[in-house]
Amino acid sequence: MSTFAGTAKLIRLVLRRDRLLLPVWVLITGLIPASYVVSINQLFPTAAGRQGYADASTGNVGFIALYGPLSGSGVGELVAWRAGFIPVMIGLFSVLTVIRHTRTDEETGRRELLGATVVGRHAGLAAAVLTTLAANAVIGLVLAVNMLGQGLAPTGSWLFGLEFAVSGWVFTGIGAIAAQLTENAGGARAIAVSVLGVAYALRMAGDVSALSGGPLSWLPWLSPIGWAQKIAPYSADAWGPAVLTVVAAALLVVVAVALSARRDVGSGLLPSRLGPVYAAPGLRSPLALSWRLHRGLLAGWVVTFALLGVLFGGLADSVGDLVRDSREMADVFARIGGAGALVDSYFAAMMGLFGLIGAAYGIQACLRLRAEEGAGRAEPLLGTAVGRLRWAASHLVFATLGPAVALVAAGLAVGATYGAIIGDVGGEMPRVLVAALVQLPAVWVLTAVPVVLFGLLPRVAAVSWGALVVCLLISLVGGALGVSQWVLDISPFTHLPHLPGGDVTAAPLVVLVALAAVLGLAGLAALRRRDMPAT
Repeated sequence: MSTFAGTAKLIRLVLRRDRLLLPVWVLITGLIPASYVVSINQLFPTAAGRQGYADASTGNVGFIALYGPLSGSGVGELVAWRAGFIPVMIGLFSVLTVIRHTRTDEETGRRELLGATVVGRHAGLAAAVLTTLAANAVIGLVLAVNMLGQGLAPTGSWLFGLEFAVSGWVFTGIGAIAAQLTENAGGARAIAVSVLGVAYALRMAGDVSALSGGPLSWLPWLSPIGWAQKIAPYSADAWGPAVLTVVAAALLVVVAVALSARRDVGSGLLPSRLGPVYAAPGLRSPLALSWRLHRGLLAGWVVTFALLGVLFGGLADSVGDLVRDSREMADVFARIGGAGALVDSYFAAMMGLFGLIGAAYGIQACLRLRAEEGAGRAEPLLGTAVGRLRWAASHLVFATLGPAVALVAAGLAVGATYGAIIGDVGGEMPRVLVAALVQLPAVWVLTAVPVVLFGLLPRVAAVSWGALVVCLLISLVGGALGVSQWVLDISPFTHLPHLPGGDVTAAPLVVLVALAAVLGLAGLAALRRRDMPAT
């Protein structure tokens, strides 16, 4: 039997399992740049205005660090530059998808069950890789067709789509390799995400160094993200970096297959650290056990939020520089109150983004309940004196308070960094912190969605990610595309006050908290009555 036998059937299984998340993700990443086209045409309808914006942004360290170098002032060039962070998101999606359908399946025992059928050794890996590669190809196709529909240059549009696709392809290979290294999915994700972070850091350091002719301008050539951005659609239209990235992706996949052949099913190439023979005295309650299970995840999210806060706080001063350095930009933003109002709008947008990311953490923490049940670890625990509600509540503590801690870290980091730059830490930190904390009611609403699904329909609890995707889509492109207000109102984040700088009313916050409480209590009530475990 071929080692790839059964790949086609497993691809259909992957598509069935991701039939909701995958299409939504493909459409979001493929359509987001359309909102950038609309925004740029509205803000800068003339070539002179776009040139002023490009001149102010080309030497802006903060923007170069976030998006990469800007190579022109045309609409296509500005859109491709403004979308410079999306390949990082595509890379993250790719590694998580591959690991979910390879290492996670091994960890939960699904790989062994499928292996008892007419399925080759490498069929699961091949199915996960091919599906992810195809999804990234569709993202690139949707983007290219979208840009062509906006009237942008054909060659640049196809290369723009190719930039997105190859970014996902290379990290598909990285995710496939990471899945071979450790015994558990958490370790594989940590390795792959670390590689993604290093790749982004190399690209950022090299591009910032290039601004001043520094000696580190070559660093982007060590980064797959840097390779993809050097395609430079609508300006250089370079095919060489695209070919380099495709070759690298192919080599990574080949290495992943070779590594898979060198290990046993269920094990990793890296040795596992053995735990103690006896449990620590602190593991005497469900809450203590939940702390043990969640502490690594919580620490990672808090550190990530703090680092992003430092980055976005540093970029805030660069946003103000746009007004100070460009007369055209000053005329545009004079209508909303000048540089101060622009910085406040920037903070409000960033806090909204932090809120959406915090909701992702809350959903992930809630879904740990389903993971514990599915892996069979909840049943022996509930066979003791621990009740269902007490067990669930021990995890929901982290799903509820964890995003709050992460948002506090982000608010403090943003406020402290920007305050230090302008010499007013005491004035900036409190108001940015409040802007971060005001996201919590909307975060809790999205966090309550997996709770109610886990209680009522545990097998589809992962569909709760779809609620986050819908809110993300509404936040990123809803306003720019001019969708109806009732569509915008679907997202709980639409009802939050825009802080700092906006007015605060208590009613929306109270309603959102009450809605989250009702959903959570309904899920817990259903959990008390259903059979466990639900297979």
